[in-house]
Amino acid sequence: MITRKTLHRRTFLRGLGTAAVGLPFLDAMAPAFSSAVADPPVRMAFFYLPNGMIMDAWNPGYEGKLGELPRSLKALEPYKEDVLQLGNLTHNTGRALLDGAGDHGRCSGSYLTGIQVKKSLVEIKNGISFDQIVANEIGTQTRFPSLELGMDDARQAGDCDSGYSCAYTNNLAWRSESQPLPPTLDPRILFERMFGAGQPMTPEERVRQSKYRRSILDFVTGDTHKLETSLGPTDRHKLDEYLSAIREVERQIQRAETDNKQIDPHMDKPYGIPSDFSEHFKLLSNMVAIAFQADLTRIVTFMVTREGTSRPYRELGIPDGHHPLTHHRNQPELMEKVRKIDEYHVQQFAGFIEKMKASKEGDGSLLDNSMIVYGAGLSDGNAHLHEDLPTILVGRGGNYFKTGRRLVVRRETPMCNLFLTMMDRMGVHTEHFGDSTGRLNGLDLA
Repeated sequence: MITRKTLHRRTFLRGLGTAAVGLPFLDAMAPAFSSAVADPPVRMAFFYLPNGMIMDAWNPGYEGKLGELPRSLKALEPYKEDVLQLGNLTHNTGRALLDGAGDHGRCSGSYLTGIQVKKSLVEIKNGISFDQIVANEIGTQTRFPSLELGMDDARQAGDCDSGYSCAYTNNLAWRSESQPLPPTLDPRILFERMFGAGQPMTPEERVRQSKYRRSILDFVTGDTHKLETSLGPTDRHKLDEYLSAIREVERQIQRAETDNKQIDPHMDKPYGIPSDFSEHFKLLSNMVAIAFQADLTRIVTFMVTREGTSRPYRELGIPDGHHPLTHHRNQPELMEKVRKIDEYHVQQFAGFIEKMKASKEGDGSLLDNSMIVYGAGLSDGNAHLHEDLPTILVGRGGNYFKTGRRLVVRRETPMCNLFLTMMDRMGVHTEHFGDSTGRLNGLDLA
């Protein structure tokens, strides 16, 4: 007789107070009388890069099966069988068809909406972004309908000329035509939202809490031990790996806070945000992987840095601001600096892909069951071009896409055609979105 009970997909480890830790996808979540493991959910994420790229280091000189990757994508070489590199996707809505938020505001503001963004003296005018259309349909199935993350904010840098341009350059996700969803920048705030009470705290409260802080896992020890006794060896191993990942994120946050105090204890900046770019990216992206693994959400937008940013990259020996560098006027030495920055960004992203690939789920990996778009709203940042946008899709979306190749579609194909196809995979069906003209052809859907 089969007597075991099925473990509910949305089971949480609970402890004292409001501590709650979601679980990864386990074999024990399959129906008790089924010999097959239930299909894992499909997730999608968008990693947005600002200011365009140097396209001669991005586009391969061939179509079809991916061979040697170009310079900017080199860090993804170990995962190229999971990469679909797309050519000729365009955001016509980012072009200067109407006066409005400027090229940088238009390209980021319209990236997930496919709407020509506008502004007036009295209102911001955009449209609901496609991630939020999906979140409205499936968001009730997870703890968070979506998560919005970012690494930099024009208002903090003091170079935002108005609330209108800030709204467009700082945000990817839009709940409505006038309501952007600001990204979370601070890893500590994100962690507390995912595993704590979810209530924002003042800097003073966070300092007081940190003096007595224990690991979130310490509070759910009893529930953890109880669960382990009911799991098989494979599930116990999965659970151990997952909880170890959470513990490591806690350690990284603690190191980041300590490092910030050692480097500049008097600097006025958000509490818990590392001063090091790669450490900041790693912290946030690790939590994205945990959120997907525990099915806390299935939708993430990640603004790697805001559009129009002038962030320097001194860790690369580049003190110049990123945005001014992209206006290189075809000067070789400036273009080379931008190539180095493009490479550096992909190197950070490759670390996230490695983590997703290593997380086992069902018969495959967490990456296999994801659709992760990495790209920019401009191609040539010098000329502010909105066609042939640098775009890759990593992950097969649950064996939905044929990856490991470069696909060049017809010129001026709307980016929204890709979004329509992704909506279908997420179980949200609509005939039109933004400036779409149909589904994206040539993806060899399963």
